[in-house]
Amino acid sequence: MSTEGRLLEERRKKVAKLRELGVDPYGERFDDVEPIPSVRARAGDLGLDAGEGREDERARLAGRIVLQRVMGNLIFLTLRDGGGDIQVGLSKRAVREDWPVIKTLDLGDIIGAEGFLGKTKTGEITVWVDRFRLLCKSLHAPPEKWHGLTDVELRYRRRYVDLFSNPEVREVFKARSTIIQAIRDYLLGEAYLEVDTPVLQPIYGGAAARPFTTHHNTLDIDLYLRISPELYLKRLLVGGMERVFEFSRNFRNEGISTQHNPEFTLLELYEAYADYQVMMQRVEGMVAAAIDKLDGVYRRKFKDLELDFTTPWPRHKYADLLREYAGVELSDMGAVRARAAELDIDDSGKDDAVVVNEVFEAAVEPHLMQPAFVYDYPATLCPLTRRHAEDDSLALRFEAYVAGMELGNAYTELNDPDAQEANLSRQLAGQDETMAVKDEDFVLALRYGMPPAGGLGVGVDRLIMVLTNSHSIRDVILFPLQRPSGIDAPFEPKEETGTDV
Repeated sequence: MSTEGRLLEERRKKVAKLRELGVDPYGERFDDVEPIPSVRARAGDLGLDAGEGREDERARLAGRIVLQRVMGNLIFLTLRDGGGDIQVGLSKRAVREDWPVIKTLDLGDIIGAEGFLGKTKTGEITVWVDRFRLLCKSLHAPPEKWHGLTDVELRYRRRYVDLFSNPEVREVFKARSTIIQAIRDYLLGEAYLEVDTPVLQPIYGGAAARPFTTHHNTLDIDLYLRISPELYLKRLLVGGMERVFEFSRNFRNEGISTQHNPEFTLLELYEAYADYQVMMQRVEGMVAAAIDKLDGVYRRKFKDLELDFTTPWPRHKYADLLREYAGVELSDMGAVRARAAELDIDDSGKDDAVVVNEVFEAAVEPHLMQPAFVYDYPATLCPLTRRHAEDDSLALRFEAYVAGMELGNAYTELNDPDAQEANLSRQLAGQDETMAVKDEDFVLALRYGMPPAGGLGVGVDRLIMVLTNSHSIRDVILFPLQRPSGIDAPFEPKEETGTDV
């Protein structure tokens, strides 16, 4: 029998023993629990000396056992809750009635405990327990050192173990919540209204991406998981909702990488009577709000970079960057296609604008490390965008870049229904299946009149990556998509005595 199988069998025997003792191995309600950081702070404020205790200062807490030291009739446990760790001491004399239950405890068990605050002779803050309750018996032994696992796929696949084993992982997801709430508060403060639009859509649109397809049995129609909420949010502008935003879950049937997950979170917002210059201000404002809420540090480490998020961010024209880093003019397609060949880009059958952008991605993006805006893109790449009045080959569009990644995309929105219909019709006739759709109802909505507007989409997961120094998008998504796997235990645990999770 494997170590895992043997330990599982031993724990099942302890479950049976607990039931013989009349104890429910899976616990019950446990009220008035104080977070461990609060307990530690209170203990620190007492100014206790080593070996001292205060029986009038009590704590009631609950958590998972992550360290266990048995010293005869004295057991020290380290408990971990969602905020931190603390040591608890259990002596046979103080918890005599519960001692048979306490002797069944293993790493990973969840317990409730109450007692007075003190410090051990070594100065460790400790709750000396006189009331105890088992809240959940863990059948699977945790890994001895989760950090020691070399296969990171297992951490993503068993995220529940990753979270309780690695407090720093939990901190990333706490930061994620903080960032999203800070952005929400910023937009609400700018008089935006948060809305919800359909995830199931009869026509996909708003981006160049392959959708996931599903089928509704009752209506007997195919539907698509949205690739973007854009066209529905613009309908709200038509309806007089002048500032709207949505944190939307989107789905794109495409690749997986450190920067891409097929299911991801996108923030989209639209503001009537604004343009893409205003959207630059919105990006700077929301990122600043997130940083201020996190820690107020605008110079932040990401991989081997130090990123400076101080506003205003630099602004660069697309054509200028193409000239500087690719060595070609935007208008010289002969030179652009020659450069594409040098970069091993297959340009056969591709529109000029697509080739230009692939050259830009290969030659320019690796240089866009510091937060910056790149604006005035080739218009044929942007069928939903208004064009420059002086040069209709350019679109009033920008992309926000950080660490070589596109972080956001914004337009001065096209609200001319005839121009929009013509653009969508050309798109429909193109060879790219990801854009071969035409939403007639959206064009109809524009005919009723949509105010001039600015629109913005921000990749929330990527923003969280750079603000938390997480090197993969899967580090900031709780349950990233992975290949199916069996449910075998993801590790072979070692013996448990005195083991630190």
